[in-house]
Formats: sequence, structure tokens, C-alpha cells
Amino acid sequence: MPDFVNAAFGKPVEASSTCGSSGPVRYCDSAPDCHICDDSNPKRRYPASFLTDLNNLSNVTCWRSEPQPPPASSAAPPDNVSLTLSLGKKYELTYVSLQFCPRAVKPDSLAIYKSMDYGKTWQPWHFYSSQCRRVYGRPNRATITRANEQEALCTDGSSMASRIAFSTLEGRPSAADFDYSPVLQDWVTATDVKVVFNRLYFPKSDEEEDEDDEDNNAQRDQPQAMEPSLKYKGLGLHAGDDLNSLVTTATTTVSMSHYAVSDFAVGGRCKCNGHASRCTNTGSGGAGGGGQLTCDCRHNTAGRECERCKPFHFDRPWARATAKDANECKGEDGDVSHLNGLGPGPVRPAVSGAWHGVGPAGSFVASHMFIKISRGLCGTRRPAGAAEGVEAEGGRGPFRW
Repeated sequence: MPDFVNAAFGKPVEASSTCGSSGPVRYCDSAPDCHICDDSNPKRRYPASFLTDLNNLSNVTCWRSEPQPPPASSAAPPDNVSLTLSLGKKYELTYVSLQFCPRAVKPDSLAIYKSMDYGKTWQPWHFYSSQCRRVYGRPNRATITRANEQEALCTDGSSMASRIAFSTLEGRPSAADFDYSPVLQDWVTATDVKVVFNRLYFPKSDEEEDEDDEDNNAQRDQPQAMEPSLKYKGLGLHAGDDLNSLVTTATTTVSMSHYAVSDFAVGGRCKCNGHASRCTNTGSGGAGGGGQLTCDCRHNTAGRECERCKPFHFDRPWARATAKDANECKGEDGDVSHLNGLGPGPVRPAVSGAWHGVGPAGSFVASHMFIKISRGLCGTRRPAGAAEGVEAEGGRGPFRW
């Protein structure tokens, strides 16, 4: 199988909001310091490309959104700031990780979505919120069974410090039998990943407790889960700071809070259905360059994900390779032992155009069955030049051509 990689590295990310993209603007972190972002200034720009560059702890680069207004109430519209990562090919992903910038306010509520059709449709993957039912209409920590293994859960991520890490298979009952679970194979497959930040923080009074979160009161009192308005109390700026004229109160600082992420990573493997050990660039990217990532298929399979058999290799149905069986597609000279029971009797064309034989193999499309006939699987060959309708004798009985 292909190597396990950070599939996001170097890939493009589209951000719905970027600090300074419309001109210089002031932003503030949770610590009592404020700065200016300006997309036209290389030293003050925070583009989305910083999300998937080399993650260097000694030189942290960050994407920052435009400052967000504080929610007036719990019923205020969500921020809906989004990051969309395009992988360019189907991957089987096992984790999604977001590393937040140092000193930045950690979001209270965010949603992770995946697409399997290059962004045409989206499916929820996971939700994080201290108010799961209020924000996303889902209970906190729902139970996953084999009957609902593709259900997106909602959990409180406030205890995860400066990072969010979502495991796609954690808690899924069929994870141990992944090779034999089409449901989970589909669940972890993605061409694109989207993160939507809905709430930077969620204002609520004591009587607005989420019924699912009564056991999390202690966590809300921790610094990373406190509302920014509490963190900014006592904010002071140095006398010589040129921000004094613009930022003088905690309220003003809160209005300049923003989303800030230093690293967006997704771990997984190029999806090849077990029929390739690597993915290669075809180099057919057209005018834009870059090429197209494609599985280097083996076992007589074909397609970008080795999702079908090669032409003239239909002697057995296509199947995903497993650790126990490569499930190689068989050609004309391949092993046909899997067709035991087809029977030596006559084979005739049906009205529908399929070929039917005696035995449990049932029917095959004409092109598939023709291979068997031409090899004498039914005990005879049609002689070269023989007219149609001539009855010939074979090793296993008469056959009418």
C-alpha cells in the first residue's frame, strides 16, 4: 500500500477570510498584545498557504482570519469562517489535525466536513463545541454502533489545549476489520476537507447550561475555555505603545479577536484499494502544470484508484485487495478455479444479450463470457471459418455455434 503521509503538505487551502486582505487591520491575541496585519506587507501577511507549509516550531507561521465581532447573544449568527483543503485525489484519511497559533484564542465551536467528489457535495465528519446540542443539534459523546458507523459525532474540544485532533476510525466498531468494511472504507475516503469555524467563543449565563455538558463545568473554568471577555480583564498597554490611541479597553480588544491556525494536517494514504504501493504524478496537468496524482496499479487493475479490472481481465469480479488475498484480476490465461460449478452443459445467449450457463455462476455479460468460450471452457472451440449455427462436438458435449 502507499506510504502514510501528511496529505495536506504543500496542498492549496482556500480561506473565506484572511486578515489584512482588504487593507491593514488590527488584531489581538488572548495575551495582552495587539498587532497589525496587512496582506501587502510580506512581514505582516498571514495567508492560507501558511497552513500547509513546513511546520517549524522555531519559526511558526500562521493563517489569521479577519477580526470577528463578539456575539451579542447565544442566538447570534455563526461566524462561518471556512478553510477548504483540496487534495486533488481520493485519500483514505485517518486523522485531521489543527494546531492553533501561540497565544491565539482557541475556537469554541467548529465543524469538519469531507467531500468525496472534489467539493461538489459535503458530508459532516466531526463537530467540536462546548454546546453541541445548541450549536449543531447533536448530543455530546453519542454512541457509535455498527448500525451508524458513518455518523458524525460532536465532542467538547476545550480540553485539547492548543490542538484539535480528529481520528476518523476511533470508536468505530468495524475499525479492526477495516479491509472487510466497505462502510468504513467509504467513511475515511476524501478528496477535500473543509473546516468551518462557527463560534470563537459562546456567551452564556449559568442557567444556559447544555444538558449534555454538566460534567464539563470544571473544564470551562480553565484558561483555554474561558470567554475572551474574561481573559482581557486587566489588559494594559505600555505607555509608549502606539496602539494606546486605538486599543484602550478590554471590550475593544475582544472585538479584534480572530481565528488563527498554524498548521492544518491530514494523515492518510493515497487511495488505491490495496492494488498499488505508490501514487505517481502523470504529468498531464495541462497549462496549469502539476500533473495528476494516480495510483501505480498492479494486480491487473486500472483507474486512478485501481477501482476496476483492466480490459480482458474479467475472469473474476473486481475486489479490493486485503492482507490475505491480492484479489488479482484474471485474464484469458488466468486461474478460473473460482468458477467451479459453472458446469459442462451448453451455454446459450439470452434475449438480453447476456450469456447463461448451467451452474451457480449465473450470467455474465457477453464480452466476459466470450473469453471463457474461446478458451474451450465449455469443451469446444468454434473452428476458424465455421458458419454460425453449425453444431460441433467438444470434449464435454455438443455445442451449437
